[in-house]
Amino acid sequence: MSRLRIVVDHPSDWRPYYPSDDLVSADEFLALEESTDQDRSTHVINLCSGLDYLETGYYVSLLAQARGQRVQPDVETLNQLKRKALIDLQLDGLNDMMAELNRRGALQGERLDLRLFFGDTGMASLARLGRRLFSHLPCPIMEARLVKRHGDWRLARLQALSLKDVAPEEEDRFARALNAHSRQVWRTPSARRRYRFDLAILVDPAEAMPPSNKSAIKQFIRAGRSMGIDVSLITRRDEGRLAEFDALFIRETTQLDHHTWRMARRAEHEGLVVIDDPQSILRCTNKVYLHALLRARGIPAPEGHLLNRSDLDRLDALADTLTFPQVLKIPDGAFSRGVVKISSKEQLIEEARRLFEDSALLLLQEWMPTEYDWRIGILDGQVLFASRYYMARGHWQIYDHSGGRVRSGGFETMDPAKAPEKVIKTALKATRLIGNGLYGVDLKQSGDRVVVIEVNDNPNLDVGVEDVVLGPELYRRIMAWFLEQMERKRQPIATPVRQQHGS
Repeated sequence: MSRLRIVVDHPSDWRPYYPSDDLVSADEFLALEESTDQDRSTHVINLCSGLDYLETGYYVSLLAQARGQRVQPDVETLNQLKRKALIDLQLDGLNDMMAELNRRGALQGERLDLRLFFGDTGMASLARLGRRLFSHLPCPIMEARLVKRHGDWRLARLQALSLKDVAPEEEDRFARALNAHSRQVWRTPSARRRYRFDLAILVDPAEAMPPSNKSAIKQFIRAGRSMGIDVSLITRRDEGRLAEFDALFIRETTQLDHHTWRMARRAEHEGLVVIDDPQSILRCTNKVYLHALLRARGIPAPEGHLLNRSDLDRLDALADTLTFPQVLKIPDGAFSRGVVKISSKEQLIEEARRLFEDSALLLLQEWMPTEYDWRIGILDGQVLFASRYYMARGHWQIYDHSGGRVRSGGFETMDPAKAPEKVIKTALKATRLIGNGLYGVDLKQSGDRVVVIEVNDNPNLDVGVEDVVLGPELYRRIMAWFLEQMERKRQPIATPVRQQHGS
């Protein structure tokens, strides 16, 4: 269970609120010896005034970060709030949101000042705007000024405030926002002792084909809590809450230029243990990158060509050197989407022209017809499962998107010891290029030839499919990995002994 510290200028500032053992004054916090307050799992909520550079409140955030603790606001956020240009850069796309709010009549008059408590605006119509501001600049108490100029609303000012700035009529809303933001403040002592760590599982309830079904998510929660890990489900709207947790487990289909990538980066920056970590997402989600990486490191993969938009005029000549059919892919497709079987030169030119409208690069690979693809699940260099995913009936892919309803083939999960040794070894070699996280390696086997199709940073883990052999043990192994990594992060850092001169 993570420790919480609420830092205020003076204990009397907290008088309107429910007493908390987590409360500490700024002077007490700054005076704490490193040896007594270097726990990296500590969460610090800085409600002090003096947040300008090198003032008391600024030093609270600075010292918390130096101790390896997670603090809101951190120094980077305070620096950004002082520089309007950085705010504009950080909040790219905010103007589009305000234009939408204006069309809906949510913004009235010529100027609007908002008090934000952990992103809560106190106005249901502006709840999404508040979450957006807090997710990008997580400061507990802020004031935003919106102005209307030439018919368009713009963010004119966003500044950090302290607990002293909360007006009496706002105290109840602040307390509710703090309660919603950080459950640790109000937990009973028995609840605090129950769990040692907090882990968030990122899901999208509306996702049609999520990487884990609801039954699997329940298994993860059950396994984690049995090990002393409090597991909570979060969505993209909870980005501003990431600092509350010790670990993030992404069970939503990952993409670059997407909130999954952004949240993974923020979680890693906050010091959380993360699966999928940002580097793995970068290396796995883009097929062009992965194709180049596998070729450079000598990992067997289908023969292929990287195509650039400028290659359109040369496709005719390239097609004369190819044997059809071929497979044409966009870089970041998932679940067999964005993959086209090419049967002729004419189709290649037509489909390439269409796909180049959305991507500057495409991947053209040889077609390897097989009855099934191997999927080898690997965590930290250890094999978790070995499955065969069969092609959809009458189709050349596992997932058939050609009709109104997505169809998929069957599966067979077996003891990894019974899978071909060459398949397992090739999968392990491929994941060593990516990292030590959780991966699903897709391979094709044709006779003695085994090639890597792709490495998935976000492999499917579903009850009744990938867990057929291990059962609940599959989920326990993954939670045990998180537990080990969180315990490592919690270990205190040894303080170097200063060398004595003249000794």
